[in-house]
Amino acid sequence: MSLLRKASWSPYVAGALVGILAVLSVVVTTVVLDKGKYLGASTTFVRASGLIEQVVAPQHVAENAYFQSKKVKVDWQMLFVIGIFAGALVSSRLGGSAKHETVPPIWRERFGDSALKRGVGSFIGGAILLFGARMAGGCPSGHGMSGNMQLSVSSLLALVFFMVGGILTARLIYGKGGQ
Repeated sequence: MSLLRKASWSPYVAGALVGILAVLSVVVTTVVLDKGKYLGASTTFVRASGLIEQVVAPQHVAENAYFQSKKVKVDWQMLFVIGIFAGALVSSRLGGSAKHETVPPIWRERFGDSALKRGVGSFIGGAILLFGARMAGGCPSGHGMSGNMQLSVSSLLALVFFMVGGILTARLIYGKGGQ
């Protein structure tokens, strides 16, 4: 229990646990669930939007070709994403690093303290990232973890471009002196 209460973990322990998670995800998805897909999350956000849209326009969801191919449902990937958020919350609480922060200091220094501006910027950035992830055929966790553990060339290239894009975007938004 003392490990769970630490403010930060050894990168070696965290890396080993991620490796175990990756192996377990392959075993569970291929052997238990008899699926060909591994660890990833981008389809979950599309399915979640479909679940929300079903409340407002169920006929549109039923007739949408994409939602016919990617069934609108709560599946293991959606539970995985919920677990990421829940795990991060529990971990930050146990480690004592949880704090409510509407506008982070680095954003405040560059753009001011408007929570609305921060929210709109985050929403637009998230939409662009989700669009890019779908264009790349998967998200950074799918390409970065599952694809690279299979030595997939396309996943290695996608991960390189995710990293380069992130670095360039951070430089563009926060400048060279950003922390």
